[in-house]
Order: sequence, then C-alpha cells, then structure tokens
Amino acid sequence: MYFLPIDGHGSMVKGVPDIIYAMKYSIMSRSSRNAADPLSDVLSLLKPRSYMSGGIDAGGEWSFQFAPSNCFLCFALVTGQCWLLIDGDDEAVRLQAGDFVALPHGPAFRFASDLALVPVDVRSVVTGPMHGNIVRWQGGGACLGLTAFFTFAAEHANILLGLLPALVHLRSPADRAVMQWYLQRMRAVLQAPQPGDTLLGEHLAQMMLIEMLRLHVAQQDTDSVGWLFALSDRHLRAVIMAMHERPGHGWTVQELAGLACMSRSAFSLHFKNKVGMPVMAYLIRWRMLLASERLLHTQDAVSTIALDLGYRSESAFSFAFKREMGCSPRQYCRVPAS
Repeated sequence: MYFLPIDGHGSMVKGVPDIIYAMKYSIMSRSSRNAADPLSDVLSLLKPRSYMSGGIDAGGEWSFQFAPSNCFLCFALVTGQCWLLIDGDDEAVRLQAGDFVALPHGPAFRFASDLALVPVDVRSVVTGPMHGNIVRWQGGGACLGLTAFFTFAAEHANILLGLLPALVHLRSPADRAVMQWYLQRMRAVLQAPQPGDTLLGEHLAQMMLIEMLRLHVAQQDTDSVGWLFALSDRHLRAVIMAMHERPGHGWTVQELAGLACMSRSAFSLHFKNKVGMPVMAYLIRWRMLLASERLLHTQDAVSTIALDLGYRSESAFSFAFKREMGCSPRQYCRVPAS
C-alpha cells in the first residue's frame, strides 16, 4: 500500500512529481476497492490505444488480404457473411452477421466472400487513416464489417500478448446480444459524425476489447490452452487471482495446490496443461512484468521493488529479472518509457 505525503495544511508535499502521486493513488484506490482481477491487471499494463477504427462495406464477390502487423485487431461483422483465414492455419472460420472476432497477435490473414478469389491487398482499398470512416468497395451492400486496430504502450507488450489466445471468436446468441450495444454505438459514431467522436470511438473500441475477452473467458472451452482460458477453470481461477493479489508472497506449489483443492502433483500437471507453463514460471513472469512497469514509471529503488515482489536480495531479483526480461533491472530503467 502507498501513502501520499501530506503537509500540515492537508496538501500534498511539494517536490514529488505529480505523475508519481497519480499513479500510486490509482493503484492504492483500486486495490482497496476490488479483489484481484487478473484480466484487468494484464490490460492495465498493456495500456491499449486505439490506432485506427472504421469499416469496409463490400459489394459483390471480394477478398482482402491483411499483412502481418504489431497490432491487435477487433472485428465485428454487422451484415452479410464471410470467411476468415489466418495465415498458417489449415481451416478457415465462417463468420455470420453478429459475430465478433479478435486477433491478438497481429498475424497475416484474409477476409473473403470466397476464398478461391485472388485477394486484394487491403492497403490498396484503405489508402490512409480511416478516422472512423466506412470505405465502400464495389458499391457496398453485401457485407459490412467494423474494425479497430490497437497498439499498446507497454514495453513488454509481446510478453503480455503471449498470454492471450491466437483467436477470440464470439458467436453464441447470448454473446452477440451483449455486444450489440457496443456495435450500435460504434455504428452511430462512424455513420453520424459529431464533435468528440474520435475520442469516443477510441473508448468504445477499448470497451469492446475488454467485453470480448470477458465473454471469451466465460465460454469455458476446456480443450483450449492459455492463461485467459484458465480463468474459467474452477480450480485455477482462485490460484491466479491469489498470485495477482499477493505477488510478493512466498508462494509454494503446495500452498497454491491447496487453493485449488488439489494434490500437489495433480495441480502442477493441471496448471501446466491448462496455462501452457508451470505455475512457478507464471508467477515469476507476472512478478517481472510488475517490476518492469515500476522500473519505467516510478522512482522506486531496485531494492525496494525486489523486496515488494518477494525477493530477499537485490541480486536474486536482478538474476530473475535478467533471465526473464533479457537485461538487468538497471539497464531496463534506461529504456525510454512509451
């Protein structure tokens, strides 16, 4: 917990940067009101920024190829139907009106009415920033899709995005009903521009991103592997929440297995199979992500961060940090913050 220095008149002590006050107060306020929320924790570190939002209204037969990027794509199919084929995948995904998909890892992919068609590079169709506009192709009317591309402020975005699945696909009637409000508001912003719509569109896109991931967690796909899916597992959710709530606690596999109400061996195997990494590897990674955030955005000493995250010495923390992040904490401090 953080305490803000106050002078005798009830004002904050001068000389401490405002950004430090704001950040620490935000952390203190959130932790005092809510239990650990791993999904919010990850998205808060990512700091998603809407890079581009808009849509394409296609007519006739069409096929658009998207190049690989460092962006996170959210896509909503408003009308019509189409295929989604991610490069490297053997099977295409059929999308119907009302479906929502997200591609967290920025792969090359294709949207098409017919996969047999020679694809057109989408950059020849969308030639500049969309700024919320809808581009019409071949007169439009057959298929309307809305997109939002995100970039992330976090230096460690690649590591965090690695915790998310390759494809998020919402297609159940219940999930579509939840997402309809966001879709209707986004369409209103895009089709009837008013002052302030650029910022409003960015916030709507971010809300859509969060809601999609929340719904995806609730799907409880028992065959899928990844940190996000583990949140829907009744044995593992409590474990992940505990590690996020108390990252500096000296957790043992036995103690975490007790939270999952499983034997040590059964828990270790179940966690690795479900999350894709051993439980202690996950804990170390989460600690290092928290540490990197503090190194970049606070004036906390390395020794203080090490102690807060459960390391008895700065040297032990530095060794773990370098192994996970590729450089020492002090070298990481010199990386310009995004």
